[in-house]
Amino acid sequence: MEAGRDGGVSPPAGGEADLDEALLASVAGRIVRMGLSVPAVFFLESTKPLSFLGSQALVFMEPFVKAFLNLASYDRFTTLMEDRKNIERLIRKIEELEDERSRKAREEKAARRAAEGKGRRRWFRKES
Repeated sequence: MEAGRDGGVSPPAGGEADLDEALLASVAGRIVRMGLSVPAVFFLESTKPLSFLGSQALVFMEPFVKAFLNLASYDRFTTLMEDRKNIERLIRKIEELEDERSRKAREEKAARRAAEGKGRRRWFRKES
């Protein structure tokens, strides 16, 4: 542990990066579970040039966003969103999780079709 600039004790640098990554993964996972991947990526991409103003808007929207995050995480999240690199990291994480979710859904659908459709014929197929 090191003494921070404000006189408090801060975690080691590697631990803080891990916590930030876990926070971004948590937010991205919640967005994907809610089915808001496309609107979230669209919004984040369009507001990337205004990242500092966007983080200040998060401070303004604090009562609504608290539904997703606890208070300590929320404060850290607003700090992370001040930097464009972190916005890009969040976008990439959302896209990764959405790709994984859609891949699993395709695999489940293919397995379900294979299980139920082996003996079934479609009306548009010719009999051989």
